[in-house]
Amino acid sequence: MPAVRTRLPIAERVAPSFGEKLAGHGLELLRRGATTTLQVNVGKLCNQACHHCHVEAGPKRTEVMTRAVAERVIALLAASPDVTTVDITGGAPELNPSFRWLVDEARRLGRHVIDRCNLTVLFEAGMDDLAEFLAERDVEIVASLPCYSASNVDEQRGHGVFAKSISGLQRLNALGYGRSHGERTLNLVYNPNGAFLPPAQAGLEATYKAELARDFGIAFDHLFTITNVPIARYADYLDERGQYDAYMSLLVAHLNPATVSGLMCRSLISVGWDGAVYDCDFNQMLELPLGAARTIFELDSLALEGQSIATGSHCFACTAGSGSSCGGSLV
Repeated sequence: MPAVRTRLPIAERVAPSFGEKLAGHGLELLRRGATTTLQVNVGKLCNQACHHCHVEAGPKRTEVMTRAVAERVIALLAASPDVTTVDITGGAPELNPSFRWLVDEARRLGRHVIDRCNLTVLFEAGMDDLAEFLAERDVEIVASLPCYSASNVDEQRGHGVFAKSISGLQRLNALGYGRSHGERTLNLVYNPNGAFLPPAQAGLEATYKAELARDFGIAFDHLFTITNVPIARYADYLDERGQYDAYMSLLVAHLNPATVSGLMCRSLISVGWDGAVYDCDFNQMLELPLGAARTIFELDSLALEGQSIATGSHCFACTAGSGSSCGGSLV
């Protein structure tokens, strides 16, 4: 099993630290607001092994959330009425045996459910009815598609991934995804295919929509631009190309104080496959624990307003330029 690497980035080898940079802009250290999103990482098992993946997910990973942990997640959700959204991720979350149970239980509690889908999983064995399952429950799909051209996607995600992704999107469109004006929402995710910041989200979304409609007849609701975070597998990718320090310096230099108020760690709690809790998915991969508790079995609810947020140099990725979150740019 590959080890998760928590190397000391350039931003922490030299001053200033993330906290010092915030202070330089007259901003205090981060604290949690009301928790409205429960993000659940159900495991690192995936049918792909993308080089930008901060989870270091892949077909050989064995970390998979058990039903006992999934049941505790739902019990905690039931005790937290202010949490309106359940955001299920992985790996490929659909490969977890409890994925469909989690979706059904969260919908039974009246919560909005997001599935972070890599699209190619729709064609895996045993997934023949997955698209229909998601559509019937009005699950929002956030689908990875780092470009509208085959060469860029296949370079980042593997040979043949683009063609399968296009087929997956067409299948979802046929079920009403991306075409139903508020129902069966289909959003796409762009990650840069190199050591640079994403372009402006609105302009890139318009280009995506035009290109995918013209070439493949595909429609979708929104595009989310997400900055690659230099940890784990993506840190190795940068190191191999001699770009790691320069990328970290780029992030530090482009810190935008206007992004800080909208950071996802203020309103989201991240639960790992083993039930450990974190301020965000990136902190989870770096094993920076939530200050209030170590696992969901130590929490009675997700009301954690006012708690301090664990930060590090990786936080520069979320605050650089237009900012970055699981819902795209922040400003």
